Amino acid sequence: MTYGQVRSLVNMSHNKLHQSKNSSTRVAPDRRQRRSADIRERLFQAALQLFAEKGFAETTVADITNAADVGKGTFFNYFPSKDHILLAFGEMQLGKLQEAVNTARRRNEPMPEFLRALGVRMTQEPTRNPAIIRALLQAFLSTTRVREAMIDMQERVQALHTQMIQLGQDRGEIRSDLPAAEIAQVFRQTIFGTLLIWSLYGDASLHSRIEAAFNVLWSGLAPRAAVINGPSVSSLSSGE
Repeated sequence: MTYGQVRSLVNMSHNKLHQSKNSSTRVAPDRRQRRSADIRERLFQAALQLFAEKGFAETTVADITNAADVGKGTFFNYFPSKDHILLAFGEMQLGKLQEAVNTARRRNEPMPEFLRALGVRMTQEPTRNPAIIRALLQAFLSTTRVREAMIDMQERVQALHTQMIQLGQDRGEIRSDLPAAEIAQVFRQTIFGTLLIWSLYGDASLHSRIEAAFNVLWSGLAPRAAVINGPSVSSLSSGE
């Protein structure tokens, strides 16, 4: 999913008010919208690549517009500041998560399978680029405006994870003796921590790391009477 796919580009009600009977004028707004979406996507992708190569602080708006082959002033038609590229990235990831949750609900996907696959779904490109992850983490930690906005996004992510954990608990697929929000928080921290540690190495082990982390985590998430893909809680506590 690209950033452009996450963002809504068309206000249908306004289009209907201004639509002409002439077929050529009906086509023109669509063409402008496609061109606008293309420019926004070029700016977004160019910025992420430069953040990976040069670092967030060292990348200028002029660098981004040069790489995207557009005028410098064009940037501000799409993003109020360089910081908003990071917010767009966060929204893109949130859009991926929402799409995954909607698909899981529609297909009645079992929560163990959903959670196992979610880490992989959320670490597709551009998240799979370790340099981009390092640059983004640096920016999140050093930019107050972005950090505050990302806290808000993380609360929305937490809410979606909590919904899915609660659904798994209602089905008897996930232990129910702990609050859904608490389990969701641990799950999110596990994936994020795995991503952070992997970004230091930048090798091809990301998905295997996520799979290993989930297998260990699941030994604590499974219903108390079940042992799925991991040791029982009693054996973990007794050191067997």
